[in-house]
Amino acid sequence: METSAKNKILDQILWDYNISTEDIEAVLTGEKKLAGHYNREMLFRKILESYSWFTIIQIFTPKEIQGLLTDQTISKLRSPSLRRKYEFVQKRLLEIIPITG
Repeated sequence: METSAKNKILDQILWDYNISTEDIEAVLTGEKKLAGHYNREMLFRKILESYSWFTIIQIFTPKEIQGLLTDQTISKLRSPSLRRKYEFVQKRLLEIIPITG
């Protein structure tokens, strides 16, 4: 995904806050702990709730999604149908990307 398209998506997830795209990106990459009051898990959850799977896989690698898509993240999704969808995705990612110690 082009940087400008990705930045537009990141801007849209926190449209109602004065938080820079650079800060959001830094939290998602692990360079910073917070963007405003949002941590990495909260930002990822907002993206899951706001965008299609097609968009999500353009922003994150499967390995990044696997690391971010925890039971805790899934349990906090507001919609039961989204929780079911991402429980399925989580299981499939475990099948195709083995966890290495």
